[in-house]
Amino acid sequence: MKNKDTKSSAYHDTSSRIIPMTLMLIVLCGFSFYLGGIYFSEKNRFFKQDVAPAILHEQSVVAPLRIDSVEFPECSSDLQDYTPCTDPKRWKKYGNYRLSFMERRCPPMVERKECLVPPPAGYKVPIRWPKSRDQCWYRNVPYDWINNQKSNQHWLRKEGEKFIFPGGGTMFPNGVGAYVDLMQDLIPGMKNGTIRTAIDTGCGVASWGGDLLDRGILTVSLAPRDNHEAQVQFALERGIPAILGIISTQRLPFPSNSFDMAHCSRCLIPWTEFDGIYLLEIHRILRPGGFWVLSGPPVNYENRWRGWNTTVEEQKANFDKIKKLLTSMCFKLYQIKDDIAVWQKSVDNSCYDQLNSSSFPPKCDDSMDPDSAWYIPLRTCLNVPSQKLKKLALKSAPRWPKRLHMAPERVAMVPGGNSGGFKHDDSKWKVRVKHYKTLLPALGSDKIRNVMDMNTLYGGFAAALISYPVWVMNVVSSYGPNSLGVVYDRGLIGTYHDWCEAFSTYPRTYDLLHFDGLFTAESHRCEMKYVLLEMDRILRPNGYVIIRESNYFVYAIASIANGIRWDCQKHDTEYNVEKEKLLICQKKLWYAKQGQQ
Repeated sequence: MKNKDTKSSAYHDTSSRIIPMTLMLIVLCGFSFYLGGIYFSEKNRFFKQDVAPAILHEQSVVAPLRIDSVEFPECSSDLQDYTPCTDPKRWKKYGNYRLSFMERRCPPMVERKECLVPPPAGYKVPIRWPKSRDQCWYRNVPYDWINNQKSNQHWLRKEGEKFIFPGGGTMFPNGVGAYVDLMQDLIPGMKNGTIRTAIDTGCGVASWGGDLLDRGILTVSLAPRDNHEAQVQFALERGIPAILGIISTQRLPFPSNSFDMAHCSRCLIPWTEFDGIYLLEIHRILRPGGFWVLSGPPVNYENRWRGWNTTVEEQKANFDKIKKLLTSMCFKLYQIKDDIAVWQKSVDNSCYDQLNSSSFPPKCDDSMDPDSAWYIPLRTCLNVPSQKLKKLALKSAPRWPKRLHMAPERVAMVPGGNSGGFKHDDSKWKVRVKHYKTLLPALGSDKIRNVMDMNTLYGGFAAALISYPVWVMNVVSSYGPNSLGVVYDRGLIGTYHDWCEAFSTYPRTYDLLHFDGLFTAESHRCEMKYVLLEMDRILRPNGYVIIRESNYFVYAIASIANGIRWDCQKHDTEYNVEKEKLLICQKKLWYAKQGQQ
């Protein structure tokens, strides 16, 4: 009996355990089924975009976008130097505070021009590089004021049908070469590839930037639009990188910690006014260890003050104030000789760590990205370089030209960016440019000097052109991934821009415009005809356009291009991808009709 009861009890225990285990198994199966459903739905959510197009192409083909052909009229001849977003005719609408009327202010849609900007009467195909650095056709930039006012300072002089650029300047009467030689003695990094990128604020006719090209330094020459000097137009006509801009109330369109050197040669910027806000902007765009060079008032005031319509006491006080401001921003006086003073931005964060809540200027908070620079107001605070980036400082960066093909540390800050993707992009553009050369033999010749990549990612197109006699303005969309810091880390130059607006340059300033999928990315915001009309405005007569775009947009682009007098040919890409095509176009040289003069 005892054994029977024991056996029965054991059976009961086993049976009682089976039921809960069965229930648990059912629950686990149900829960697994539930998780599987979630996973499947989430998988569809994240990967559907990659899978759907493949299915779509197998089942149907989207018809290309087609638009009616249209012929655009010529603008009146008084618009031959029209710069829509820096138009002097609109300046009276804006205030004079800090010369902010010279900043970008684009016209409303109802005032946008739908016409072709004509060249000046007597316009000629620009003189080829490198001769263009020293001369240009007078009729291409017919400004007598700057010749009359600056010829005694050897900026330029008119000889027959040409302007001649002897390489002089207000602060370098012995020539820009001797001036830069002295600067190199003060900053040895200018000789060995340490310094590669520079910005010249108030650039004159860009002789400083032009001289540096032979020394392996690529300079963005910056000056505002004006009624009579046309500094930036002269620079670009010479084949020297330049862009319209002014330090006023908004940040310059460049990322933080980008330029290796900044320069001001009697540029008339009031550095000590408004709590040093302009110097703070120079601090923002200079990389750690970068140099700021100042020549002219108040440097060397002891010997120069008599020619400045001031007193020695006033100039001394001004120089002391500049030194105090720069010290408060973690600059140190690096070298000073004759008319040139050089400061260096702190190479690390040791100086910034000593600043406290009572310091002035204060450190910026985290409410504004230091790299955001498209219509962003200036602030009287100090942008401290990120400690996460260990190779941002000038001394840590590879020297030129090694830095061109090395993945910068900042590539990881770009959404989806990594070293592998950077190297793939670099290799991809080498293949593409080789193909472009077969379609456009002028590429690599003296017919093309000023080039713009209208929507770059890492500057791969520019890097692939590095052996050609060109310079490239790399444009990064103000609405896309912020990768412009990577472009500068490579030793290239560029700017932010929104192609729904006009670019900050004069008409007829680029020999080649290139874009890759611009309308695929921006057609939902920017109207195609206005983008193409803007391209025509800034493209030189006989200049070229390389358009790489989805086959969906190519027919519509070609139709508008015909209406703006471009000759275009459609080509396959290097791998004959059916969904993507190339358009190679050339702008015709034409003159305004007699009635338009």
